[in-house]
Amino acid sequence: STVGHSHAEKVMSETWLCPTVLLCVYGFFSSLRPSEPFLTPFLMGPDKNLTEKEVVNEIYPVWTYSYLALLFPVFLATDYLRYKPVIILQGASFIVTYVMLVKAQGVLAMQFLEFFYGLATATEIAYYSYIYSVVDAAQYQKVTGYCRSITLVGSAVGSLTGQVLVSVGKVRLLYLSVMTLVSMLVAFVAPWFLPMASKSLFFHQRPKCPGKEERGRKRARSSLGSLCQAEQEDLESKVPLNTERYPQANYVLGEQGQARGTGVVEVLRILWLDFLQCYSSQTLLCWSVWWALSTCGYFQVINYAQVLWEKVLPSQDFEIYNGYVETISTLLGAVAAFGVGYIKISWATWGELALCIFSVVIAVAVYLMDTVRNIWVCYVSYVVFRATYMLLITIATFQIAANLSMERYALVFGVNTFIALALQTLLTVIVVDTSGLGLEIFPQFLIYASYFAVIAVIFLAAGLYKMLGRCRSQQACQADSGEKVSDSAGNGLADGDTEMGDITVDQPCLQDVEGRGKSTDTLGD
Repeated sequence: STVGHSHAEKVMSETWLCPTVLLCVYGFFSSLRPSEPFLTPFLMGPDKNLTEKEVVNEIYPVWTYSYLALLFPVFLATDYLRYKPVIILQGASFIVTYVMLVKAQGVLAMQFLEFFYGLATATEIAYYSYIYSVVDAAQYQKVTGYCRSITLVGSAVGSLTGQVLVSVGKVRLLYLSVMTLVSMLVAFVAPWFLPMASKSLFFHQRPKCPGKEERGRKRARSSLGSLCQAEQEDLESKVPLNTERYPQANYVLGEQGQARGTGVVEVLRILWLDFLQCYSSQTLLCWSVWWALSTCGYFQVINYAQVLWEKVLPSQDFEIYNGYVETISTLLGAVAAFGVGYIKISWATWGELALCIFSVVIAVAVYLMDTVRNIWVCYVSYVVFRATYMLLITIATFQIAANLSMERYALVFGVNTFIALALQTLLTVIVVDTSGLGLEIFPQFLIYASYFAVIAVIFLAAGLYKMLGRCRSQQACQADSGEKVSDSAGNGLADGDTEMGDITVDQPCLQDVEGRGKSTDTLGD
């Protein structure tokens, strides 16, 4: 028995170790992009000779449109094809993107480049979802940490390498693009050796073993809890999702999904039921709203920050340090995200006000980038902006994922990203695209700063409304408690009775009654 148990553990270890290593190799090299911090100077430099208006108003918006258009079809295709083919497609898309960056010329070619980059971005979901189909639930947290951390390391190393080559080696920006292409070619090898997933979240479900599944979920949640101690204190965030209103969604992914088949229509019906159930949670809805709104603004600032820096300090005339800034902001963001687990704050109580305060910090950072127009102020503001966003998005991730199954986890984050992209598309059409206002970069950033200020106002109002509701509840509770004490003294009601005519006293009020009763007895004595 002992030998069999140890053999099973060894097999499981080998099962998750091999695909995790391959994914980490792919994640590192696909994120290793020395040319990334210098993309805008490269496009506007002598190699491509594009104007600011062409880059900002005609080329960059294509990424937003293609990402939005491809996200939902890719989401379904990823699950239907069981991840591996889509990861290979992502690798191929990266190769096409950087081949075109090195060889192609002209606005139309760069627009096609942005389309393929949008495809690569949309297929990123396969990279993060694949591992959940080949490892035990108890390993989810561990392998997710590995896969996400290695991409941050790859991004930081790529940015630092690019900056060192530009500043110290005086390497042309074209050669940075060639190096990035080589990195993509190396990354493209790894996915071919990944084992094909035998199951997926929706289309290809394996018959479940209730006991094993429950043990795995408990261990996974325990692992999540160890990383996010503060969230464990939030009683409101632990309230289960509304399962009475949509009872079908509780079993449709289990027995019904397998019994009736997993066609596209059935999967869409399952997704719709789960969507209604998930967003019936007030806590999840609040954090999801912030996620969608802020991610929209984050994408816009990240996409066009290099254009603003180029306007403030042209790379043709001065030495730029974009690579160092990207490296520092990535590492600080990772540290901030890691430190979330050690922040002991009741997010259920103070979540909205915290989102308000940090949204103000982000708005101020973007506003300083726009108005001061000093490159060092822009760099520092950008670092603050990215680190703050990564801190908050990590908190939002923990809050949203606290009580979700893996199926609903994928659904909620997919929906939130889709809404963020829809908002970003609307913002791009109005502010950036030549079919809209087609504004220059400085007015754009003023609008982005105002956008984050509006987010801060929204969550300030939500926080104040929530605090006002709490105060009213406490006052009503105290009034009910006083009436209960009075009735108990006059009528001799039993200690455990919680009924007062038509008024029902909840547990906190009952505790308050007992406290007041003890206090009254003491005074009486």
